[in-house]
Amino acid sequence: MEEQVILVDVNDVPKGQMDKMEAHEKGLLHRAFSVFIFNSKRELLLQQRAMSKYHSRGLWTNTCCSHPRIGESNINAAKRRLIEEMGMDCELNFLFKFTYKASFENGLTEHEIDHVYFGMSNELPVINKEEVESFKYIDLDTLKKDIAVNPSAYTPWLRICLDEVIAHASTAKQKTGI
Repeated sequence: MEEQVILVDVNDVPKGQMDKMEAHEKGLLHRAFSVFIFNSKRELLLQQRAMSKYHSRGLWTNTCCSHPRIGESNINAAKRRLIEEMGMDCELNFLFKFTYKASFENGLTEHEIDHVYFGMSNELPVINKEEVESFKYIDLDTLKKDIAVNPSAYTPWLRICLDEVIAHASTAKQKTGI
């Protein structure tokens, strides 16, 4: 059975469900999450998306991201995918959410209300090669500069939310010790 996404209205109120690929083909608004894990050096753990992904293959992005399953809370989904993609488990804290729409060269469109979670861990990831090509740690200033020079090396959602991630970094320090 195809993975389902939770369709939502602009206020993030669920309206139904749909096969993930169909929602991306139609560009319908659905719920998603993004996880940002920092180490004690305040470096962000990035993943390079696997070359087998249906869009944004080989691009660098936040630590992990996906969609909650029907009946699954956002925080439980974020923890599940962090384990599935990066082999990591740590406390996650919700920081903010944002809405974005990005179209891809293969005709698919991500139109999401993305719930952003921060966490702190010095644990090295054990990546799932079906999901993740590689990983690296980077400080936020260096990341921002590199995105300005090489935007096509990064996913649209990371480029869109990075300024807000940086703005919330001081709040995250208070909540998570980052």
